[in-house]
Amino acid sequence: MASSSKSAVSGWSEARRKIKKSKALYAMFAFPLVYFLIFHYAPMVGNLMAFQDYSIIKGFLGSPWAGTKYFEQFLNDSYFWQVVRNTVLLNLYSLIFFFPAPIVFALLLNELRLQLFKRFVQSITYIPHFLSTVVVAGMLVNFLSSDGLINQFRGMLGADSITFLSMPEWFRTIFIGSDIWQGLGWGSIIYLAALTGIDPTLYEAATIDGASRWRKMRHITIPGIMTVIMVMLLLNLGHMLSVGFEKILLLYSGPTYETADVIQTYVYRRGLIDSDFSFAAAVGIFQSVLSFVLVISANQLSKKFNGARLF
Repeated sequence: MASSSKSAVSGWSEARRKIKKSKALYAMFAFPLVYFLIFHYAPMVGNLMAFQDYSIIKGFLGSPWAGTKYFEQFLNDSYFWQVVRNTVLLNLYSLIFFFPAPIVFALLLNELRLQLFKRFVQSITYIPHFLSTVVVAGMLVNFLSSDGLINQFRGMLGADSITFLSMPEWFRTIFIGSDIWQGLGWGSIIYLAALTGIDPTLYEAATIDGASRWRKMRHITIPGIMTVIMVMLLLNLGHMLSVGFEKILLLYSGPTYETADVIQTYVYRRGLIDSDFSFAAAVGIFQSVLSFVLVISANQLSKKFNGARLF
């Protein structure tokens, strides 16, 4: 008994010594830890609202329980299929058009031999990433308005003016196109970093064998970054039911609800504007659970067919 007590005291002293020795590192770690505890974990208590007839006056402890009432209400809502369809389609188009764009761009940059021009192109394509969503949305509104830059060009060619942001058939094109423009350069950084890890002797051996630049890219470069591509794909699938909420909120309007209204904007209107907190919380949990299922499923499929996985 005495030996175990002495061992515990010794262990605690050793732990204190290590903490004191690395106190600067622990102090740096404390800031992100406190941030996640306050802004990510503490708000999870709000999920209780999804199972209550929540009242701000009564609070969590005084509000009566409602079971799965609000989940059933959402599944039977007339907007259910519309917002789910719009969310899935926007993410699907993003996977088809936006996800490969930084990969292709990184491969093309990797083939450039003039380093000065390569750095210039990288710098130019990185700039849009640092523009805020509000600025980008403002630019789109100005360029695509009835008297904006795009319609001025159309007028010079003798075409009629189009109110792009009031036409539901144009919304997805505008949204995905602006995402590609804003994220192309920044998204290529991780692939450019992965490309530096490929053994250069593989290229030398392929050159000796007479392989063209296209065959080197196909058989060495792309397989060399395939693990990174699969990991990034899995991370993107985790956000399959969440899109750029801020940009949609700034760009959509009544006429474009047909294609622009997604789960997050629907939650915003029902939760904050209509003050239906319980319903909004239920929809949020529904979205999170489906996203979790998608990540788990994609991770298992990737592990089975490619060997790459997140966990």
